[in-house]
Amino acid sequence: MAKEAAHAENLMDKIVSLAKRRGFIFPGSEIYGGLQNSWDYGPLGTELKNNIKAEWWKRFVHERTDMVGIDAALIMNPKVWEVSGHLENFSDPMVECRECNNRFRAGQVDVKDPCPSCGKRGTFAEAKMFNLMLKTFLGPAEERASTVYLRPETAQAMFVQFKNVLETTRKRLPFGIAQIGKAFRNEITPGNFIFRTREFELMEIEYFVKEADWEDAFENWQGEMEQWLKDLGVKKEHYEVVEIGEGDRAHYSKRTIDIEYKYPFGQKELYGLAYRGDFDLKNHMEASGEDLRYTDPDNAKDKFLPHVIEPTWGVDRSVLVAMLEAYNEEQIANRKSQGEDGEAEEDTRVVMKFPYWLAPIKVAVLPLSKKEELRNVARPLYEDLVKHFVTEYDETQSIGKRYRRQDEIGTPFCVTVDFESVKDNAVTVRERDSMKQERIEINRLKDYLAKKLT
Repeated sequence: MAKEAAHAENLMDKIVSLAKRRGFIFPGSEIYGGLQNSWDYGPLGTELKNNIKAEWWKRFVHERTDMVGIDAALIMNPKVWEVSGHLENFSDPMVECRECNNRFRAGQVDVKDPCPSCGKRGTFAEAKMFNLMLKTFLGPAEERASTVYLRPETAQAMFVQFKNVLETTRKRLPFGIAQIGKAFRNEITPGNFIFRTREFELMEIEYFVKEADWEDAFENWQGEMEQWLKDLGVKKEHYEVVEIGEGDRAHYSKRTIDIEYKYPFGQKELYGLAYRGDFDLKNHMEASGEDLRYTDPDNAKDKFLPHVIEPTWGVDRSVLVAMLEAYNEEQIANRKSQGEDGEAEEDTRVVMKFPYWLAPIKVAVLPLSKKEELRNVARPLYEDLVKHFVTEYDETQSIGKRYRRQDEIGTPFCVTVDFESVKDNAVTVRERDSMKQERIEINRLKDYLAKKLT
């Protein structure tokens, strides 16, 4: 067990190191010493994150006839959070060390043990509830009347805009509203790289159904979420679907399941699926005085509040899990280095085996050398391919080192321009996972790559 734990911890260290070294994710504000658990997405991380969001939107909004999207403001009328129950219920139990004033989730430390920060024993105060809402102010005066909150979830905007969406789109039940956006929570103990941060991004759907249909809809959405995991590259044995008991569910939920991933630091939540009933629409209708009922188009007398199924995907956790699943170390023969017995020595190849659709860079154009005659072929080829695929050009170091660099960032195809290319108008295409190479005519290359990457 100790060996497995050390391996898991080592994997996390390798992911964090690779993320910074190759431009996926950087520590935030690093030149000023950083900010606790703040991370910035670099060029490759931004591409990876955007690929996830674009595929999610395409799959769950554009390709469905029962879905529309919105993009709501981060700051809402504070009455929203009062009515939704967040000001009263959106809390975690917290213990504070009286010696160093550090705070911890009550379930993560034993108050009988020494403080993890200062090492003193018997210094923990009694547990208190700590509201996770991040507070700010509108206007010039920092006073109670101008207090507002950064949203802790994207859901509430979809409820308060339900009437407007319904009137402008004329959707019939069942239908959903989707949104991708930032949320903020004043977490007591953020950590584990991008797993738990105070600023994060969600992909969320509120799916409106008749009360009698909620169980079927719940089951359907669970299936959709598990299919998404498969397409993200997540192996089924690496996650579990966990039923959340009544005492542990959110205040609005009548049923919740969490899809928990087996991270190197333990099995924890990745995605969630909740049945919210009519809790939100009912409360907002009563508090605002607006009629948020749905009218059956076939029976104008049939007015009712729809019930809601809520599937939620974390963008940042999707990125983390995609990187963990893609990371591979392989022992391969190094043809340049021969042992005394004449056999090729083994070398370690680090390769990120992202599904093709997810890879940040799709194609790399690599001239064999910097000689002008190769550049004259490689540069125009690169400038043409970049119009169709996310493409990188690299002519520094040996071709072997450049292959390794592209393997480590997950590029599916490397296109090598060599001295034969000048004569035969063909290039060598190397596939990432198999490392197999194929000679392709330049005038066929674009179609060849498009077919492979689709």
